[in-house]
Amino acid sequence: MSASQRPLPISLKSSLNSTKCEYRQLGRSGLRVSVPILGCAGFGDPTGIRPWVLGEEEAISLLKAAYDRGINTWDTANIYSNGLSETFIGKAIKKHAIPREKVVLLTKCFWAVGEDQSVQHAMMPVEKSKDYQNMFGLSRAAIFNAVDASLRRLDTAYIDVLQVHRFDPDVPIEETMKALDDLVRIGKVRYIGASSMWACQLARMQHVADLHGWTKFISMQNCYNLIYREEEREMIRYCNDTGIGLIPWSPLCNGCLTRLPSTTDRSMSKREEFESKFGLALGRVEPDTSIISRVAEVAEGFTTVEKMNDTLEASGKILDEGDEEYLEALYKPKVVYGHS
Repeated sequence: MSASQRPLPISLKSSLNSTKCEYRQLGRSGLRVSVPILGCAGFGDPTGIRPWVLGEEEAISLLKAAYDRGINTWDTANIYSNGLSETFIGKAIKKHAIPREKVVLLTKCFWAVGEDQSVQHAMMPVEKSKDYQNMFGLSRAAIFNAVDASLRRLDTAYIDVLQVHRFDPDVPIEETMKALDDLVRIGKVRYIGASSMWACQLARMQHVADLHGWTKFISMQNCYNLIYREEEREMIRYCNDTGIGLIPWSPLCNGCLTRLPSTTDRSMSKREEFESKFGLALGRVEPDTSIISRVAEVAEGFTTVEKMNDTLEASGKILDEGDEEYLEALYKPKVVYGHS
């Protein structure tokens, strides 16, 4: 009996039947991630300043549902609800006895984590406070402090992909890249990635790492969707040419591409025409090779299991190049967004 004729073990058959997504290597690295990645920015304290986030019980249930369906790659950041997102992920892994090696955890560092939920570094001058020194930016001290805190919240020994949330113009690139390389060498981090910045900044950081033989970025997480395509001009071209995997954030423009279009937004009207023409919701199709050549992966934040299932059911419903041209025809250039 050939290997192809042998009956599958019950455990493997069950695993295959429950796997509802696909997997890809992230950039030119060997790291395999799920399609889609689960974005965890929407986990936190709904009684606080962000009432739309999912609380602990809902977040943990959603994480378990994602894991059961094969979405094993979860993207978070230390600043998401000031660490609560990371904490919920750690609790979900522990509560459901999920083997650590069976999930891929991505987190980020740059902004300071507020000591309470009302403190938001991205909108407040915490860098002037005595309580937040060396807790933000990309200095060696700040990066090591951030990673140690993230490891505690995630309740794990290592981070699969540590992403720098923004570029830090106040710290020498050599200091940042050496610190990231050291974290990889000591095993606290396995890969490194970057997030919204100018393409020239990413290129400079990669050049410094290459020059010294240090660990280089394998991914870039930038804002990219049908309504905002400015990243195609430089960043996406650079990443495709150099083998950096792209993980767009806000792929549905914060939900705009799943809601009824505004009468003043011609791009959104085009979306409505598309849905009528093809009989599909735009949020339930995936791109063909011309988009895949631009984008390696998508970080999508689900708020319900039903929305997760809708996305997974859309696997295989693919846009060809003509469909993409139809959707992109009305796009007009915009001011670059999301780099600060």
